[in-house]
Amino acid sequence: MITGLAIILFSFSFIKTGNIRGKVLPAGAASEVFAVLGVDTLKTTVSNGNFAFQNIKTGTYTILVKAISPYQDASIKNVAVIDSVTTDVGVVKLQ
Repeated sequence: MITGLAIILFSFSFIKTGNIRGKVLPAGAASEVFAVLGVDTLKTTVSNGNFAFQNIKTGTYTILVKAISPYQDASIKNVAVIDSVTTDVGVVKLQ
């Protein structure tokens, strides 16, 4: 039993994860942000204009900012998530 548990824990240690963060301006112009990697879609909320995705698998994401009317949605392509690194996409200014 202990050997099986050790193998499972050892296999999870190879999962590579990183983080994405950014800011939306104006701060109240968006409520949700999505991170898309292939067929996987993650969602997070916007708080005081800030958003973050934590411990997500490595890869190249598209970030979609869901705007609140009268603002328009925005996207950022080719956002690289690297193992143990936080990728800051900077400020997303909604029009």
